[in-house]
Amino acid sequence: MSSNAGKEKFKSKIGGQAVIEGVMMRGIDKGAMANRMPDGTIDLDEWEIKGGKNPAWYRKTPFIRGIFNFVTSMIDGYKCISRSVDKQMTDDDEEEPTKFEKWLEDKLGDKLMPIVTTISMIIGLIIAMFLFMWVPSALIKLVEKLAGTELNTVLKNVIEGFLKIGIFIGYTSLTALMPDMKRLYEYHGAEHKTIACYEAETELTPENVKQFTRFHPRCGTSFIFLVLFISIFVNTIFRISWASLPLRVLCKLALLPVVTGIAYELIRLAGKYTNACTRIFSAPGLWIQRITTREPDEKEIECAIAALKAVIPENKEDDQW
Repeated sequence: MSSNAGKEKFKSKIGGQAVIEGVMMRGIDKGAMANRMPDGTIDLDEWEIKGGKNPAWYRKTPFIRGIFNFVTSMIDGYKCISRSVDKQMTDDDEEEPTKFEKWLEDKLGDKLMPIVTTISMIIGLIIAMFLFMWVPSALIKLVEKLAGTELNTVLKNVIEGFLKIGIFIGYTSLTALMPDMKRLYEYHGAEHKTIACYEAETELTPENVKQFTRFHPRCGTSFIFLVLFISIFVNTIFRISWASLPLRVLCKLALLPVVTGIAYELIRLAGKYTNACTRIFSAPGLWIQRITTREPDEKEIECAIAALKAVIPENKEDDQW
């Protein structure tokens, strides 16, 4: 952060996500997505969040709430990304639909896009399971086979955990080389900087926002790192078998809610408190954010400001931890 930027005066509950040519913000009882349209204007979508101020018991019970909030965030994120892609389509981009596409549209109508989004999300989950649950375990089993010896179970869990973290860092580093993803990461940086400016109670202008940090302890990047790291301990405590890779993957899936619940509580602590303990477990995630965020330009910041202003509650006390 620039030395001229104001210091944090409160910790907001507002979170966000970068989307295609825009930013989505989720407040206490409202959500909003601001997108830079092909003609240069900003298009703003707003919606009410059901049960925002009065969440159901399972959304406020420690450790349990993390599972449901994670799933909800993932679904909402996919929907917003899909919607942001549609907004970038112009008449010039549209092609004559094939007979199969026409048949799908006739049969499914308005249900077509939700189905496509769901299928895309399922495919993404399958790829993630393969990369982070199957590949690391398979690599360790291969090394044991080639070496003709069996490693200690605890050591295998530790190696597996760091392999998963390595895959995650490698994947994000490679995607950062793609022009479209680089721009997405710039919007990610705009989201963080805008929230930091808001938490410093500084006027939300592009000039002010630019001065703030693009790293935030409640970021999804930090959450993913914590999930990968905590899984090392959970897999060791529950002594998941290495005898069968399919069985091991199924056991890790069964324990994923436990891992997610713990990671979510740590992220909440990092968002609520700033002390030596929260700095320690936030540090790796903040470091990885150097890959998943980029310094945004003024137009990208304007989108983040538009989305944030739309979800700030009338009573500011509702937005404090």
